[in-house]
Amino acid sequence: MASTNLSPSAQRVQDALKAFGLECAVLELPASTRTAREAAQAVGCQVGQIVKSLVFKGRNTQSPILIVASGSNRVNEKGIAEMLCEPVEKADPDFVRVRTGFAIGGIPPVGHLEPLKTFIDEDLMAYQEIWAAAGTPHAVFKLSPADLQMITKGQVISIK
Repeated sequence: MASTNLSPSAQRVQDALKAFGLECAVLELPASTRTAREAAQAVGCQVGQIVKSLVFKGRNTQSPILIVASGSNRVNEKGIAEMLCEPVEKADPDFVRVRTGFAIGGIPPVGHLEPLKTFIDEDLMAYQEIWAAAGTPHAVFKLSPADLQMITKGQVISIK
C-alpha cells in the first residue's frame, strides 16, 4: 500500500509520474531497495524486473547519461561509449546529486533536475511489469516497459 506521507524525494517522483498521466503508486518500504537484489526481495519479483537507474557521464562533454538496466545485467561501458562516440565513466555521487537531484541508491528514471539522455536495457522489455527506484533507498514503483520508455524518452538498446 502506498504511503500517504511520502518523503520529499519520493513525492517528487510521484508528482512526475502523475504529470505523465500514470497512476503508478510510489511505495516507501521498511526494507532497503538500494540494490537490485534487495529491491527484488522487498517487492517479491525477479532481479531482472528491477530497473537499475545508473548515471554515467561523457568524459569529454561531462554530459549526464542515464542507463536504465535490468537488475540482472551489467552495463557494457565500452559499447555505450562507441554508441555515443565519446568515452563514458560512472558518475560520482556529487555529480549524480547535482544533475538529477537524487542520491545514488534511489535514482528514479524520472523527476530529474534536467533532461538526461537515456538508454533502456532491451532485456527490460521482456517483462509485463518492472519496478523502479522512486527517489530514496526505500521507495519503488511498478510500471510497464512501455510506460518506462514513454516517461524517459529512452532509446532501447543492448547494454550488456
